[in-house]
Amino acid sequence: MAAFERGVKFASLVRAVPAVRVVTTYRREWLVKDLTAGLVLTTLLVPQGMAYAELAGLPAITGLYTSVLCLLGYAVCGPSRILVLGPDSSLGPMIAATTVPLLAADGDPDRAVALASMLAIMVAGIMILASAARLGFVADLISKPTMIGYMNGLALTILIGQLPKLFGFDVDADGLIEESAAVVEALADGETVAASAAVGIGGIVLILVLQRWLPKVPAVLVAVVAAMAAAAALDLAEHGVSLVGELPEGLPPLTVPDVRLDDLAPLCAGALGIALVSLADTVSNASAFAARTGQEVRGNQEMAGVGAANLAAGLFQGFPVSTSGSRTAVAERAGARTQLTGVVGATLIVLMLVLVPGLFRHLPQPLLAAVVITASLSLADVPGSVRLWRQRKAEFLLSVAAFLGVALLGVLPGIALAVGLSVLNVFRRAWWPHDAVLGRAEGVEGFHDIRSYPGAEQVPGLVVYRFDAPLFFANAKTFRDEVLRLARSDPRPRWIVLAAEPMTDVDTTAADVLEELDATLNAGGVHLVFAELKDPVRHKIERYELTRTIDPHHFFPTIESAVTAFRAQ
Repeated sequence: MAAFERGVKFASLVRAVPAVRVVTTYRREWLVKDLTAGLVLTTLLVPQGMAYAELAGLPAITGLYTSVLCLLGYAVCGPSRILVLGPDSSLGPMIAATTVPLLAADGDPDRAVALASMLAIMVAGIMILASAARLGFVADLISKPTMIGYMNGLALTILIGQLPKLFGFDVDADGLIEESAAVVEALADGETVAASAAVGIGGIVLILVLQRWLPKVPAVLVAVVAAMAAAAALDLAEHGVSLVGELPEGLPPLTVPDVRLDDLAPLCAGALGIALVSLADTVSNASAFAARTGQEVRGNQEMAGVGAANLAAGLFQGFPVSTSGSRTAVAERAGARTQLTGVVGATLIVLMLVLVPGLFRHLPQPLLAAVVITASLSLADVPGSVRLWRQRKAEFLLSVAAFLGVALLGVLPGIALAVGLSVLNVFRRAWWPHDAVLGRAEGVEGFHDIRSYPGAEQVPGLVVYRFDAPLFFANAKTFRDEVLRLARSDPRPRWIVLAAEPMTDVDTTAADVLEELDATLNAGGVHLVFAELKDPVRHKIERYELTRTIDPHHFFPTIESAVTAFRAQ
């Protein structure tokens, strides 16, 4: 009995702390592969972490702090064996959009870090609570078309926002349109620093060429090394090129972010948007890599793992993180087998900060802009937009609306608009669903839409009608109007048979409409008949006492049996 209880406790511990399962099932032959993958991954983590920190409006060093702590947090609590978390290009603009309006005019970097760290802690709280409440389905609130439009708008926003750093000047503008105009004006006025532009544009070209033609070569690392070598050899700082400079030594202490009480409400709004995007990224990336490795996706535990990663980052001067498909793919190609890969990456970053903090002092800022711009290009999905245009114009328009929302309203309003459009699109489909009059087509079993089979036979005096949606308050009157139109058709039918299999629900509003509809039809000598109605819906109709007006004998298990009964009359 005691052994059984110990087994139950151990199983509970494994479920709560996935790292225990990894440690107890680890194989020695995985060690070399995890160590190698961790080394390869670090070459990407460092420059991207620094670049995405500056994208979020924070000091570059915070990107390294964030990378270390989130990797360790997810290694302990994350269920996926190889999923890699870290600073993300899609979250950077959202973090900046949340924290920058709360900063004073001087943009105090310490206050910016505190705000971003509190934002990470809030995201962690949302993720962990959502995991406990099993709310993983919330990721489905953003449809693919609206996500494509949102990401396209985000990519353009990031691209325009990085151009001043790329060309070596500053602009004072808010919003995509104002910022675009300011960039064009600065370029026209000759404010470009030639050396900065050369480094930035050269970095973009080098990264894209290597990614296209030599995908196994770490393109970002090659660009970083080349830019640092050029900065040191050509003394680019004297030619007006901004450099990262000396990084602080070591790791920050455990810190509870010090923010004002009136900051919490806007931070909470930003945290909700970031959590939603992070959740969508996590579910999609976890599903994609789990399918390739044969693992099972545990969405709610993934949320807990991402929450733990954000909490760890937030307590050590970090900012919100998400999963990264590109870095996970790098780890996978390098042979990663477990989360030891991430632990190795975190350890190497710590060693760098402790032993060689000046390693990146010659790294040009325009090269970091190049890293961000190339990452933003991967966010855009132009082929997906073209496919939507060809396949379904309505969803293409949804995508365009989400794009314009981000481009014109801003990143956070854009994500709210994307969610709203997705929900409204679902509501629209349920409000005006597909419907059809059915007939018997020659050579095909069953009853089919007469629009698809114009020669389909219909029984005189009987109309078979299908309404492809549950009946509820929003579409009940649409349904009623269509049935009344059929009842007034010439020749006038005596029965209208509802092919009710798609009606998965009938709410109380729809029940009242059905009762009034049946009474109206009966007064005109037309009977409402149900076929293929699901038992749970039939029980609801009986509970609503609709059988007081609808004849209980007018419910049939199949359309064929309803037609047979009509012929018998």
